[in-house]
Amino acid sequence: MSDRPYVLLSCATSVDGYLDDASDQRLMLSNSEDLDRIDAVRASCDAILVGARTIRLDDPRLLVRSARRREARVALGLPASPMKVTLTGRGDLDPAARFFTAGDSDKLVYCSTGVVEKTREHLGDLATVVDGGDPVDCGWTLADLAGRGVRRLMVEGGGIIHTQFLTAGLADELHLVIAPFFVGDRRAPRFVGDGRFPWHPGNRARVLEVRQIDDVVLMRYALSDRCAAS
Repeated sequence: MSDRPYVLLSCATSVDGYLDDASDQRLMLSNSEDLDRIDAVRASCDAILVGARTIRLDDPRLLVRSARRREARVALGLPASPMKVTLTGRGDLDPAARFFTAGDSDKLVYCSTGVVEKTREHLGDLATVVDGGDPVDCGWTLADLAGRGVRRLMVEGGGIIHTQFLTAGLADELHLVIAPFFVGDRRAPRFVGDGRFPWHPGNRARVLEVRQIDDVVLMRYALSDRCAAS
């Protein structure tokens, strides 16, 4: 689909495929060197998308951290950090979350039809609230983002969002980082849930790169023909 942004999924998991553990503390899966790599990828994108659950649990800022990279974006006439995007079925987002309060980039909230007005009243001028359908349609969302000038979208999770984009065949590239430990607790969230995925034993994804970054391993996969060879 050329009428949607290039979609890059970014995720870090334990060896056994968990995004976090079951405790109240956030599990650190990556390391400082890999976080800098992620920052560079963010700086190369027009928008960053996370699910509403990620906002509630992790309270991410979703900003480019490097001053040099922010300055380079501004020099190109871009905002210092990419647009922030989230999807929500219930609209129960905290206006004090750093998704809304950190940085000056635009914020878009795609929510279910039935909660559009409630969400607009709740968030005020903190974000643009868009009717994404009932339930929110990822394909329609991508088409709308393309109409707003988004050409390259980074999807940072969580597991529900990754599963939706992957099972719908709406991902072009996957950056999967593996941390060198196990979680071993089925109560913890996994990278993806159950579903019918376009990639299976008869249709394998193409490996672009395998790289050690200090104590983690980055694996890059091409998931569509839109992904370059390297």
